[in-house]
This record gives sequence, C-alpha cells and structure tokens, in this order.
Amino acid sequence: MVTKKSNPNKQSAAASGIKVVSQNRKARHDYDIVQTFEAGLELKGSEIKSIRLGKAQIRDSFVRIDGNEAWVYQAHIPPYDFAHGFGSHDPDRPKKLLMHRDEIDELAVRTKLQALTIVPLSIYLKNGRAKMEVCLAKGRKAYDKRAAIAQRDVQRDTQRELANARKR
Repeated sequence: MVTKKSNPNKQSAAASGIKVVSQNRKARHDYDIVQTFEAGLELKGSEIKSIRLGKAQIRDSFVRIDGNEAWVYQAHIPPYDFAHGFGSHDPDRPKKLLMHRDEIDELAVRTKLQALTIVPLSIYLKNGRAKMEVCLAKGRKAYDKRAAIAQRDVQRDTQRELANARKR
C-alpha cells in the first residue's frame, strides 16, 4: 500500500474550515487577476441552505458598486427544496457584499481610474459563513488568452518532466 506524504506547510481545505461551493473558472481564463478580496454575502435563510447543499452558480455574475455598497448581480442560487411560499427567495436577486469601507472605496476608485472590472471568483463556506472571493481584473484579448494557455502547457510539461526525472 502506497501512502501519500502531505506537505506540513500546506493546510488542507477541510482542516482550515473552508468548503468551496462554486468557482468561476471562466474568469481566470478571460481576465488577468490583479488583486483579490474576501467578502461576506448577505443572504436569506433559504439561500444559505442552498449554498450549504452546494448549489450555486456564478459563471455570468459581476460586481458593481452602487451607492457606496458592493452588489453582486446574476449570481444564481436556486431555491431551497423544502422552502415553499414564505421561505423561498428569488434565485437571481442582487446580493449585497459585506466588505470594509476602505476596500469598497479602493474597488470604486480603481475601476474608475484604471480599465479594471470586479469579478467574482468563488463562493465558499468558511467556518459556516458564506464568503465570496472577488477580484480586480483586467480583460484579456484573444491573443493574450492563447499565450496564457501556451505558457500553462509549457509549465505543465516541465513539471511532468521534472517528476519523471525524480522517479528515475
């Protein structure tokens, strides 16, 4: 039986209390990530229950600063199966992001002055609370996307060759 040795410097997601619910993989392909932020989500009871079941989708969502508050739009959280009538919610309603005032101000200023957008990267549970990782990002052109894919392939090949060389 082969056992895999873990790196003592890295914490696993389970040990740190983080459970990733949804990721926006398309964002990492379409944008260059400049800076990331962690934000809480203001949710209704049926929404957090759906998130705890792992049901959330943020592929086409975006963040906008309205009236000194950060809001995420088009983040789809389906209704909780057992919440009917009074307890249910609109799955596509805008959700308020809970961030520090200086972080919201920084996002607002940098999106106005630079050609940056605010993109949600993932929704996760951290110690039982729903969090969203948002980032300041710069859009990529088509040739930039191809170059990033080529660079990632070269890096993967070199890692594979180094692993094969260590085995020998």
